[in-house]
Amino acid sequence: MRTRIDTNPLTAVRNLGILAHVDAGKTTVTERILFATGTIHKRGEVHDGTTVTDFDAQERARGITIFAAAVSCAWDGHRVNLIDTPGHVDFADEVERSLRVLDGAVAVFDAVAGVEPQSESVWRQADRHGVPRIAFVNKLDRAGADLDTAVASIRDRLGAVPLVVQLPVGREDAFTGVVDLLRMRALLWGAGADSYETAPVPESLLEEAVRRRRLLEETVAGLHADALEEFCATGSLGEATLVRALRELTLAGEGVVVLCGSAYRNRGIEPLLDAVVAYLPSPADMPAVQGRPADPAQPLAALAFKVTATPTGRLTYVRLYAGTLRKGDTVLDPGTGRTERIGRILRVQADRHEEREEAVAGDIVAVIGPKAARAGSTLCAPGAPLLLEPPAVADPVVSVAVEAGRSTD
Repeated sequence: MRTRIDTNPLTAVRNLGILAHVDAGKTTVTERILFATGTIHKRGEVHDGTTVTDFDAQERARGITIFAAAVSCAWDGHRVNLIDTPGHVDFADEVERSLRVLDGAVAVFDAVAGVEPQSESVWRQADRHGVPRIAFVNKLDRAGADLDTAVASIRDRLGAVPLVVQLPVGREDAFTGVVDLLRMRALLWGAGADSYETAPVPESLLEEAVRRRRLLEETVAGLHADALEEFCATGSLGEATLVRALRELTLAGEGVVVLCGSAYRNRGIEPLLDAVVAYLPSPADMPAVQGRPADPAQPLAALAFKVTATPTGRLTYVRLYAGTLRKGDTVLDPGTGRTERIGRILRVQADRHEEREEAVAGDIVAVIGPKAARAGSTLCAPGAPLLLEPPAVADPVVSVAVEAGRSTD
């Protein structure tokens, strides 16, 4: 477990979503991330209705995610703002709104099924928004699970270039860990263990690990100019060069780092968090919005991407792209010309909230106070107005017309 912190500089923030087909294990991955970071101290389960992000009664009754839920945690000196999105096609609008404000994503795939229909849909949504992704092949403990088959489906059905950085140790019920191909070491989880132990690569996997490391080097060298130069000069790539190249290829959308594990058995989550920090972008890596860079000193620019009604009032979720938002500030909604007062600022943990005095560029928070703001509204400094593009509305899956039976109805 890493040390938890309260504040981070902008470069130490990661805003990411968890994307996948229904039942690929998104919510369980999110739950295990919260547990690994010390945000919660007991692992919840989808089938028990005890997860943090599936807090609505309908979600718990049905065992599915219906509403995108935001949570925040800390890992290795970084603030991770995470949105667990629905996997059902019926709730594609929730995914669309989330992707509009995220900087990166973790795409979760079932190790048995590989790329499924909604996996492909959310992948194309992320393509439209230019969101860099890493992939996590989940459920390697299941009968019929196969990393290579899942990776092949990512390559063939999504047209992506998978950069596999791990090799499973054991198959199906005997899955106990992974080989880290960058550092050529084994990460092993014992039965019921909450963290891994490092060990030498098992002798039975050493030859295969060397072969896959070589394949990774060759693939990266074929995509990255600096890596190609080192590969031609020395015949191999060092760890530092690989990490740097993998990050740059991820940010450019030219490759997808692939990790693997079993979230249900709590295996593979810590390396996934390390990969989030190493390869996914911070707000500082993203282009400035309408000439306003991600800087707390800039005039405020924020986008409201979700509005919900709660027992304590109207909750507006916002992503800050520039500037600083403080409790009591007056902001402008240029779409309506109205000014709104920010009564409270909350850091969100699904249905629980932690009050904050201010939020800065790069933050995803909820605010109480705006009465007319809706999903897609821009909130900005009154003296420096600008209008941000709202999230697109997904095409309806089913259209229904309703007609009254009698004129008096």
